[in-house]
Parts: sequence; structure tokens; C-alpha cells
Amino acid sequence: MTAQVNQFNKTRIAPTPSGFLHLGNILSFAITAALARKTGAKILLRIDDLDRARVNQQYVQDIFDTLNFLEIPWDEGPGNAVEFEESYSQLHRMALYNNALKQLAANKQVYACSCSRQQITNSGGDISSSCECLNKHIPLETENVNWRLITRNNQEINVKNYDGKIIQAHLPAEMHNFIVKKKDGFPAYQLTSVIDDLFYGVDLIIRGDDLWPSTLAQQELAIALNEDKFGTIAFYHHPLLMEEGKKFSKSAGATSVRFLRGNGKTPQDIYTLIAGMLGFTQSVGNWELLADAICIGF
Repeated sequence: MTAQVNQFNKTRIAPTPSGFLHLGNILSFAITAALARKTGAKILLRIDDLDRARVNQQYVQDIFDTLNFLEIPWDEGPGNAVEFEESYSQLHRMALYNNALKQLAANKQVYACSCSRQQITNSGGDISSSCECLNKHIPLETENVNWRLITRNNQEINVKNYDGKIIQAHLPAEMHNFIVKKKDGFPAYQLTSVIDDLFYGVDLIIRGDDLWPSTLAQQELAIALNEDKFGTIAFYHHPLLMEEGKKFSKSAGATSVRFLRGNGKTPQDIYTLIAGMLGFTQSVGNWELLADAICIGF
């Protein structure tokens, strides 16, 4: 039985230019494009470029090269790398992010943390047992500190599923008191993602299963910011493309579209390769056929 298809206004493709796009990215983009077309949603291209230590212009260019090569559409956002830098970079929205951070600080919902990432990792990632900074009352204006949100770890969080149902869950341990402002002074991903989705009017977010903890963290942050509208956004979490039991990463050079294209692979070759990794044997010519082959939809 086919479920009723809800209608949405806008979804987004949101790559990070910290490496060349790989096959796992393409699967997610294909699913996004397919569900957007099925639900009437426009597709926004939003490039998350505030990880300034890792952003590289060749990775920005690769996003446009790859999307165009594989004919993955988008309806809103930059058409090329120059337009992105001039009008759509997250650097242009710093005032929005900083206003959100000021609001959290004014409401005493954040604290300064001087712990290193290694310290947190060595303790198993549980901030509650490894970090005592909340009780140290370190001034927020101190240099080289993270700002962490004081999370409500025992409260249930509601997430609106793509079919309209509400899923309830608790914030996972690795997201307790998560970072909203980094030591380099830039706002962290969870905060910029919430602000951007609200700014652009996104009402359907399509992402991999691995980002479920981020979905919960972003709902928690939206509550802290009194952004009730974020709670009305619908989410679709799709299975990941795996390689040797692990999800793809940008460090896996041989699975990058740039590498495959440089070795003579056509779009059909790449889509067929992705389908094959998911257990399908038929030839797949484009993103629409890939989505149909793996039965992604509502």
C-alpha cells in the first residue's frame, strides 16, 4: 500500500566543502531530489563553509562540477562557485548566527568550556563525566574556549517525521551540552544549520541515519532559542551507503566522483555502481532511476 504523499515547500542539499564529494553524498542527493519532486518541494543548494580550517576552493568547485555532471537539480541557491562566494557563503549570515549566540548567552543557556577534544574522547565522549567547566564559571569572553549549550538531557524531544507522525526520543549522551560556538570563534554546525533552515524556510530535511543525533540536538537548540517553527519541519532519515561496514567519508578518495570521472566513468556508470553497492544489479542511468531502483519514497 502506498502511503499518502505529504506536500512540502522546500528541502535542501547541504554539502560541506571539506573534501571531494563521494558516492555516499550522491546517494543522499539523489534521494533528496526524488523526494522533492514527489512532494512538490523546491531544492535549495546550501553549502556549509564555516569550518574555515578545512574549506578549500577546489572542494567548493567540485560541488558544482559534480552536481552538473550527474545532472542533479536544484531550484534555489548559487549557480556557480563565484556566485556562492559573493552571495551565499555562510560568512554572509554571521550576524544571524551571532545574534543567536548572544541570545543564548543573555539567557544563561551556554557556558564556556576549555576542555580539549582529546580529553572528551578519552573519557568515552560523555561530557557529563569528563568536563567540569559548567561549575567553573569561566567567562564567555575568554579566548580559546568553546561555548556549550546547557541541554535538558532527561526531557523527551519531539521530531516530526516525513509522514506527519511525531517521534519522541532523548538527547543521546554524545550530544549532552553540545558545542554551539567553537574555539576559533565561529558558530558550530548545529547552530548554523538551525538558523539557515529557518532563514531559508526549509520545511523538509532529508539526511542520513547517522545524523539522527544531530536532528535531536538541533531540536533541543531550537527550543532554547524559542524557535517553535523549527519543530514543524519534517525529517526523513535514509539508510547510508556503506563500504566494508563503515560509512563513506571524504577521505575515501577512490570513491569520490572526481576520481571516478577522471577515470572515464559516466553518470550511468556511477549511478549503476551505487545501485550495485545496495544490492541491485540493473543498469541505472540517472538519479531518478536510482531512487526508483532502491524504492525510496513515501
